[in-house]
Amino acid sequence: MPYRGPAFERSTYYHVYNRALAGELLFRKPANYRYCLRLTRLHADRYGVTVVAYCLMPNHYHFLLRQEGDQPLSRFLCTLFNAYVQAANRQWGRRGPLFEGRFRYVRVDRDDYVWQLCRYIHLNPVKAGLAPAPEEWPYSDFRAWIGLEETNAVARSIVADYWGGPDGYRRFVSEGWEDQVLKTYLLE
Repeated sequence: MPYRGPAFERSTYYHVYNRALAGELLFRKPANYRYCLRLTRLHADRYGVTVVAYCLMPNHYHFLLRQEGDQPLSRFLCTLFNAYVQAANRQWGRRGPLFEGRFRYVRVDRDDYVWQLCRYIHLNPVKAGLAPAPEEWPYSDFRAWIGLEETNAVARSIVADYWGGPDGYRRFVSEGWEDQVLKTYLLE
């Protein structure tokens, strides 16, 4: 019987994540990350999804997504990652699945959870030792959140409304990984 989780709802935020199969890499070189991000932009528009925050890591990914239309996020994610895996398999001369299983997701239904999750997503490469600061990791949208690149209206609104602008969000993130509130949300 196919797996069925709770239905995705319009105008609702979701933390979506997945990991590569058996310690493989999802992204082997910069062009792989860029290709995945191009696919993300293309299919997000097509399926009415807002990518609020993201971070692509060598062996996993995190997205904070908001479903804007009636099509469920699962269609967007299946289209996006099926296309990515097919291209990666051709390029790398491999066959079969690249992920451990279906993507996982958590409905994010409180504003304070959204803020903590954004910080978690943007600090992921720092915690993993891949970058000394979140703005140094080129495969997340942290630079857009702090005003160094263009971002979408939803992210701009969140940054302006809750942190008073990019400098406020940068300070919030710099408060750090060890914040007990962050740990509480992510262990729920």
